[in-house]
Amino acid sequence: MQGKKNYQEKLFTSFQLSERVPQENIYRRLKELLDLHWLYKATAKYYGSEGQQSIDPVVFFKLILVGYLENLCSDRRIINTVSLRLDVLYFIGYDLDEELPWHSTLSRTRQLYGQEVFQQLFREVLKQCIELGMVAGRRQTIDSVFVKANASMESLVEKEILQDATVYANSLDDEPQETAPTPSGNSANYLHYSPSDPDARIATKRGKPSRLSYLAQVSVDSSSHVITNIEAHFADKRDSECLSEVVDHTVNNLQVNGLLVEEVIADANYSSGTVLQYLEETRITGYIPNLGSYKKDREGFTYDPQKDEYTCSQGAPLTFRRMATGRAGVIRKHIVLTKRIV
Repeated sequence: MQGKKNYQEKLFTSFQLSERVPQENIYRRLKELLDLHWLYKATAKYYGSEGQQSIDPVVFFKLILVGYLENLCSDRRIINTVSLRLDVLYFIGYDLDEELPWHSTLSRTRQLYGQEVFQQLFREVLKQCIELGMVAGRRQTIDSVFVKANASMESLVEKEILQDATVYANSLDDEPQETAPTPSGNSANYLHYSPSDPDARIATKRGKPSRLSYLAQVSVDSSSHVITNIEAHFADKRDSECLSEVVDHTVNNLQVNGLLVEEVIADANYSSGTVLQYLEETRITGYIPNLGSYKKDREGFTYDPQKDEYTCSQGAPLTFRRMATGRAGVIRKHIVLTKRIV
């Protein structure tokens, strides 16, 4: 016999969210494991003693976490998604008949809190990961990614006052990197800015259109792939210019929990003379491929590591004369032909 479902909405019903969310659901597990009550004390200085009550700080940060986990790129989408999800409602502590915060409340609260609150939240979560044995600390992998700014290229306007031309000239690099802006991008950043997001910079990757972005630098522990540091930089900075600051912050995040960083892994975009000197001074071993100017294997030449010199196919030696540091801390060896080839 064919079935037919007739639906008639009930005026009253007996319902509990806790009974509808499976035990293995990620938000149920997060609700049991993630303790954010310390946020009440950390954010107390941002509120007065009178007026209407604000959004609960714990609820706010849980909603931001939901936005990250669900890849929701706007506060409006976060609230709309939460209203349709029983597991997320259970996670943030709202019942079916409770009105959710307005999306604009999330925007205002995000602007209200200082950077130190978000950093403290990150460190508290990292601390819990360390206590569970998920972080070794010894070896860290660092990489970067462009994050699209909330501003369009059409919002760019020309700067009225140009800075010293020397500053612009020094910002250009002889050896462009794959993840760094092209020279045309640097030129545009020098001449233009976005009034809606003055800190955004024009960034270009090969094969992709230019857009206003930020440069996110991320450190990941190699043992369990837990993020140990994340920070934002101007998108027109090179990875090599960011590495020392990124490593310092990563070391500090782990050091307060008794872990020491011994090794750093990164791609060739982080390679420069300044970076190598920094790693040597901090006694951290760096596994970073050298850029082209550092390569010792060159076609048609034989390298002698004992003498630190090349020999061409005709037997003439090219000996080392001096070291020279170019822009962006790139160190080059100057070599000369010491034997005339007839």
